[in-house]
Amino acid sequence: MPRIRHDFTTRHKLTAKEYKAVLKSLRKYLPFFAIVILLEIGSVILAINAPLLLKDITNNIFNGWVPHSINPAIPLNIDLEFISQRGIALICMYVGNALLQYTASFIMVTVAQYYAKDLRTSIEDKINKLPLSYFDSHLIGDVLSRVTNDVDTLSEALANSVASLVHSLSLVIGVTIMMLVTCWQMALAIIATLPIMMVIVLIDLKLAGPLFRKRRKLLGDLSGLSEENYSGQNVIQLFGAEERSVKAFDETNEKMAKAMYMSEIVVGFIHPFSYFMSNFAFALTGLVGGLLMVNTGVIEMGDITAFFVFVYLFQNPITQVSQALTNLQSGAAANARIIDFLAEKEMEQETVTDIMIPDGVKGEVAFEHVNFSYDSTRQIIFDFSAHVKPGMKVAIVGPTGAGKTTLVNLLMRFYEINDGRITIDGISTSDMSKKELRDIFGMVLQDTWVFEGTLRENLIYNTPNVSDEELQRVIRECHLRHYVETLPGGLDYYFADASSISSGEKQLITIARAMVRKSPLLILDEATSNVDTRTEERIQEAMDRLMHGRTSFVIAHRLSTIKNADLILVVKNGNIVEQGNHESLLELNGFYASLYNSQFSFE
Repeated sequence: MPRIRHDFTTRHKLTAKEYKAVLKSLRKYLPFFAIVILLEIGSVILAINAPLLLKDITNNIFNGWVPHSINPAIPLNIDLEFISQRGIALICMYVGNALLQYTASFIMVTVAQYYAKDLRTSIEDKINKLPLSYFDSHLIGDVLSRVTNDVDTLSEALANSVASLVHSLSLVIGVTIMMLVTCWQMALAIIATLPIMMVIVLIDLKLAGPLFRKRRKLLGDLSGLSEENYSGQNVIQLFGAEERSVKAFDETNEKMAKAMYMSEIVVGFIHPFSYFMSNFAFALTGLVGGLLMVNTGVIEMGDITAFFVFVYLFQNPITQVSQALTNLQSGAAANARIIDFLAEKEMEQETVTDIMIPDGVKGEVAFEHVNFSYDSTRQIIFDFSAHVKPGMKVAIVGPTGAGKTTLVNLLMRFYEINDGRITIDGISTSDMSKKELRDIFGMVLQDTWVFEGTLRENLIYNTPNVSDEELQRVIRECHLRHYVETLPGGLDYYFADASSISSGEKQLITIARAMVRKSPLLILDEATSNVDTRTEERIQEAMDRLMHGRTSFVIAHRLSTIKNADLILVVKNGNIVEQGNHESLLELNGFYASLYNSQFSFE
């Protein structure tokens, strides 16, 4: 099936159900959030009381020094012991404030990392529950972007924004109260700047939200294109399509750059505006405070000094709130993509039945009026029926797109049939668990897979209790012995990069893996397509020994390789148009004979 690009970000707001899902996933961390809130409130209490000590120190110095400066005959009246006590207390408050904030930040970073770990585990678990159809219709790079980029973005947003947001909001509330208590006239003058600041911040955040969501989507598209270009580099160079692939990448990259540029422009406006408002508030404090002190005498110099600190504590958190909300916007956009992925439809949950596959599987397989379509627009298999006796070698042949691989996918329940029934030894595959069903099959695909690990681990993959003698026998029969001997460490050679292995060697390894498994039923999908002719003959001998006594399904394009099949199913447009052995089908002089003769004329 062709891959279909899928847009996960068509809507702009998280639904209540999705918010509930986020809160549910964070439920076990709620005690830590509570601790962080308490620590931040504690740090705020220390921060807003520190200016009061500074006020006392300033008043003591000012009131003791001013009379002396006016009349030198008046002695200085500065209480150094009082100033020392207040100074020590002030230092203790700032140290305590720093320790509480550090502890809160440490807890939030820890929570964020463990939450990210949980998300990655959930995504990995989700991947194993998704149907094969999902991977046929979605870019691998986009899925990888969710596991890496989106999870990291969300983790950073939690680590850097939640504690900051709690601290800043608490600080704004606490400082407002302290300013009103200290001097309500000056407090009202400063608070009057708040609505302007809040309006600008809210407008900025409203503009930034869609831009951050667009950034996350384009990042996923860019990752998908990078993965496609990397994995398909041989084809790109073979067809001279470098310019085309670069152009496609550049177009997406350009959109990404514009989205990044616009979002940063919008977000970047907050900082200089906040800086301007802070300076304006400082000037307003000096002006109003000076007038009140000179004209009314309701405040002292220490009050003005304390207010300068209050203004800093009041204005700075507003900037931090805007930055925290901006980071949370980016985190929310990433979180929406993660939630979308985790909400994808999984494989249908299997009902528990008492039906179990017998230990001695005979291998009798029957297709009974099977119908299947990938979607409602195109049916692939039409009323397919066939009966395979135990131990038979069944070849499935036909033109490209006829439904050969689809039949195998239905047999393995990678896809569920629409109508009809498939049975093994009289038991419907729909009554078996997928694990039970797939445990009785060995499978060799045309698309080979060798993972990072030792050669031994690749050969005995998920097959328990494999002796060295058995492994050596399989290696000999698959003609891998010379290859193993050339590797440093032999079977313990570690494959750090599968791209260093040739296609033929990968094919031999996957064939050997199937032989090690000793499954009672086999599926071979053009299993010798990547080996040379001489090796193919040897492998065919080994495969014949492997298939002896086992029911085997062989998908073959080279018809000369399946002449000895017990049953050949000729598939055309989703229907079996002919069936029989090689000689009987040639005698019919029908579609199979036409395929064979046309192929033979080129061989």
